Amino acid sequence: MAEADATEHNAGFPARRLRRLRRTPALRRLVAEARLGVDDLVAPLFVREDIDGPAPISSMPGEVQHSVDSLVLEAKRLAALGLPGLILFGVPARKDAQGSGAWDPEGIVQVALRAVRDAVGDELVVMADLCLDEYTDHGHCGVLGPDGEVLNDPTLELYQRIALAQAEAGADVVAPSGMMDGQVAAIRAALDGGGHEGVAILAYAAKYASALYGPFRDAVDVTIAGGGDRRAYQQDPRNQREALAEIALDVAEGADMVMVKPAMTSLDILAAARDVVDVPLAAYHVSGEFAMVKAAAAAGWIDGPAVALEQLTVVKRAGADFVLTYFAAEVAEALGG
Repeated sequence: MAEADATEHNAGFPARRLRRLRRTPALRRLVAEARLGVDDLVAPLFVREDIDGPAPISSMPGEVQHSVDSLVLEAKRLAALGLPGLILFGVPARKDAQGSGAWDPEGIVQVALRAVRDAVGDELVVMADLCLDEYTDHGHCGVLGPDGEVLNDPTLELYQRIALAQAEAGADVVAPSGMMDGQVAAIRAALDGGGHEGVAILAYAAKYASALYGPFRDAVDVTIAGGGDRRAYQQDPRNQREALAEIALDVAEGADMVMVKPAMTSLDILAAARDVVDVPLAAYHVSGEFAMVKAAAAAGWIDGPAVALEQLTVVKRAGADFVLTYFAAEVAEALGG
C-alpha cells in the first residue's frame, strides 16, 4: 500500500529536480557555472598632478584622485590583495588644445607609471588608459577641426606619441579608449617601430556613448566644451551589429585584448563577442554603475556588497574574462584576497 501511495504521489513530477543541486551552499558552489575570483579584477585608479595626498571624489564614494605617493601605496595594497592589475588615468594641472601632457615624458601618467613600476615590479600588470580627453582644454578625445569636429587621422598621430611615452615609462598594456577608426593598427605600428613589441594593446573596442560616465568625468575633471558630447565617435547604444564589427576590426588590427563598456548595459554584446573572438575579453563596470550601487546602499535600499558581487559575477557569466571595476579592492577583500 505504501509503495502504491509513493507512486501516486510522484505521478506527473519530473525525475530531474533542479532544486536538488541548490539545497546547500556547498552544492551550489560545486556546480556554479560562472566563478568570480580576485584574478578577474582590475582596479582603475586616478592620479592627479600637483596634490600632496589623496583627494576624495564626491560622486564616487571611497574613490580618490591619488597623488603619486598615495598611488604607490595603493598599488602595493592591491598587489598584497592578489589583484592582477590596475589601469591608470591622469589628471594634469594644465591642459591645451592638443592634449600634449598625454605624451610628455614628465606628464602625470608617465611619472606615475615609473613610480608604480619601481614599487611593484612585475607583481601587477600596469595598464594605462590611452586617450586625450583628460588633457585637452575642450574635453574631446582628439584633435578638433575648424568646425569643432574631432579629426580622426590627425588624432591617430597623437595616439602613437602617447603609446610610445607610456611604453617607455613602463606600461605593460596600453588601452586606447578614443574610438578612432584605425587606432589599434596605428598604435601597434608605433609600438613595434619603437622597439616595444612586448607591450600589449587592450582596445576599448565597443565603447558606447553612455549616460553612465558622469562620475568618471568628475574624477578626471573633464568638461566637454559647449556642452557637447561624443556621439559622433563613440558607439550608439542602439546598435549591436556595429559593436561586433568594431570588435572584429580591432582584433584584425592587432588588439591583444578587447573591451566592452559599460558592462551591465552591454551583457548582450559580451555574450555575442565571446562567441566570435578568441582573444581575452574585458568589460568595464563604469563609474555610474558603481555610483548607483553606492548611493542605493547608503540609502539602505540594497545590500551594496552583495549587489556588487552579483553584478560582477553576471558580467563574468556573460563572457568577460576580466572586469575593470572600482569595486576591485573591496571585492578582493570579500573574496579573501
